[in-house]
Amino acid sequence: MSDQHISPPTRPAPLLSEMYTRQQLAVELGFTCDTLCRWEARQIGPPCTRIGRRVFYRRDAVEAWLLEQENTRVTRGCRGARR
Repeated sequence: MSDQHISPPTRPAPLLSEMYTRQQLAVELGFTCDTLCRWEARQIGPPCTRIGRRVFYRRDAVEAWLLEQENTRVTRGCRGARR
């Protein structure tokens, strides 16, 4: 016999393991699925992927979108203010 250790075959990670469903993301962010639907329609939320009728969000894309929200400041002018 040889001294080589034979490891069992490894299974690949599930294909969608790094993805959130719309419902999972809504729970994670504390919003409703309807809010995520509106954001998708207005193209203001995290990017998503549609597979048939199901919607998925990549975890790293959601994290990047969250960082963008943190760094984005909306500049609003004061109405009626004199400068």
